[in-house]
Amino acid sequence: MRVRQFELRLLAVALTLLWAAGGGIVLTAYRPGGPVDVLVGVAAFLPLLVSVASIIWPPLVRSDRGSAGVFWLGLVAGLMLVPSIAGVAGQVIEGGSQPLLPSLEVVYPWVLALLATSLFAGLGISRQFIPEIGIGKRRLAASIAFAAVATSIIGGVFAGVSLADDAALRDQPAAHSRFAPTRPLALGSGSVAGSTDAALSPPECSRALATAGSGNIEADLSASVDSRAVGTVSLTGSRSGSDVSWTAQVVRSDLFGQYGAVRIGSSNWTMSPGTGWAADASAPVSSELLDLTVLSGALSPRNRATAEDRGFEYVEGALARRCRVAVDGATFAASFPQLTWLVGTAKPTPWRGEMDYWVFLDGEVGMVSGSVNGDAQEILPHGLQATVWVRMTVTDRDTTVTITPPHN
Repeated sequence: MRVRQFELRLLAVALTLLWAAGGGIVLTAYRPGGPVDVLVGVAAFLPLLVSVASIIWPPLVRSDRGSAGVFWLGLVAGLMLVPSIAGVAGQVIEGGSQPLLPSLEVVYPWVLALLATSLFAGLGISRQFIPEIGIGKRRLAASIAFAAVATSIIGGVFAGVSLADDAALRDQPAAHSRFAPTRPLALGSGSVAGSTDAALSPPECSRALATAGSGNIEADLSASVDSRAVGTVSLTGSRSGSDVSWTAQVVRSDLFGQYGAVRIGSSNWTMSPGTGWAADASAPVSSELLDLTVLSGALSPRNRATAEDRGFEYVEGALARRCRVAVDGATFAASFPQLTWLVGTAKPTPWRGEMDYWVFLDGEVGMVSGSVNGDAQEILPHGLQATVWVRMTVTDRDTTVTITPPHN
């Protein structure tokens, strides 16, 4: 019995550390700009009251089958909690101001983790108040009731504070954002697809996307093999219609240099490490259109038919709908041809991953972020798994952008 008690208490400590990590990220790093951001962080620590109780009173069960069931309950709580922590950490890294409860798809792992943790703790607490042998059903009923009440109270408080903070933020839109309009579009003056809903909020994930006439573009790619960095690409450029201009700094173990391309009408110039700008009539212009290449690849209508709606968020004061699609390696490589600078001749066709994209009030995509991973042996002989991340922003869209010939 003492061994079981130690194992369950150890599992309770692990759950407590996970809840503390999630609460700590929210309290210290998540700042969407609302008036009660700190209270949202404090509310994120409320599940600690439940998990700490399971350390003090571990849910000890006498039967072998019951003990195994309780252990798996705690393990499932931890596994459900990990995606929620990763999601919050991702929001902080991306720098967006997404509400913590944007949609059901994002909320349900957190709710299930809280419910499982509360039931795990409730089994130990009920044992202290109902110590008699032979009334296991009463203990189980009491534990379920405790889990339901604790989840409702903690979830209600956290949801109420988070939604109140988000509502206050919505009432104070930024005066200007480089990503998109910060206020709903007026009907008849640029509303997306001429619909009333589009004028009030960004269009749904699977709806047709508007194409920006111009924009300033930044893209960052990075690759790793078995958590070891392989290289990075930092690209900046502009596009006006089908005219583009960009430069990319590539850092790899065997390469450090700058690539570039300019297209104006039918004229093309390219640059590669160690050389200056030179006219190039054979330049593959179709792969140099940056955001347009992504729209025709990973964000094509066919690929977005089953897109997952991740809810609304603010990006530098502009309201956007965050969506997610699955992508394979071939689609990723076609959307971001700069991938070859990181993986060389490796064929990422069997790779798999996912990509998030943000659709703004003007119906245009202003940000893309995602990753793919797969076999790494073609990149490094002894590598197992390779992962490539990308983040692209398209700002100041539909403004006047001038593309000029390069100068050496």
